[in-house]
Amino acid sequence: MTLSIGTTYLSGLLQVRGLIPRGTRINVFRSIFDVFLVLGTLVGVVVVSYMLYNAYKYRERGDGKSAGEGKAERPVLGELPTGGGGGRKLFLSFGLSAVIVVSLIGWTYGTLLFVEQTPAVDDEAPEDGLVVTVEGYQFGWEFQYPNGYVAQNTLRVPVDAEIRLRVTSRDVFHNFGIPELRVKSDAIPGQETETWFVADETGTYTARCYELCGSGHSHMVAEVIVMPKDEFREWYRNQSTESDASVDRPAPAGSLGPTAGVTGA
Repeated sequence: MTLSIGTTYLSGLLQVRGLIPRGTRINVFRSIFDVFLVLGTLVGVVVVSYMLYNAYKYRERGDGKSAGEGKAERPVLGELPTGGGGGRKLFLSFGLSAVIVVSLIGWTYGTLLFVEQTPAVDDEAPEDGLVVTVEGYQFGWEFQYPNGYVAQNTLRVPVDAEIRLRVTSRDVFHNFGIPELRVKSDAIPGQETETWFVADETGTYTARCYELCGSGHSHMVAEVIVMPKDEFREWYRNQSTESDASVDRPAPAGSLGPTAGVTGA
């Protein structure tokens, strides 16, 4: 409880100081990776350097004596070393480690809080922000836009805009993820989970299911097309409330598609 309060306070302080990264999810997770990489490298360098220093200091000489003999007592395996200044070195090392770990926890916690915050989006200006309902089924994805338009297996979004996703499932557990945009959210039947992303470059990305959901799981993919804002605005204006049948993809053989259970007359 105390640690949770402390990390929350520390993350708030870091946010006020502007030390917590902001921007797209890609930028945020890249910052987390860079910080852990730098700290891990520094710790590794310090530990290995100290080990090599002691190995050189207490190396064996040709006469069978230690090179450090007479200057410092050579450590003996199985015995506690002496001459450590009454535990000051141990206290200092543990103290510095605690400060670094707690600071890192607080910084990471504050950063992930920003990632988990769902942005407020104004659907009246879809080129600046958009709420899309994502529904998974065996084995495909359905995307419903604020104007009622429904697309199968193709999600079109504007570049440099906050895209808010409400993810659910029609049948079994799925997981919607766009790895290039650092987006991932569970699709649970009867429930909605929320996530968001901002794509800062136009292009085509791939969304996949990351929850084993049946025989056609590996085929459960969708295209995410990031468009320039002007092009997206024009495209969005021309869409009706009818489904986009032109981009429907046939379900894999033996799978349950969106019309499962419907038979011909």
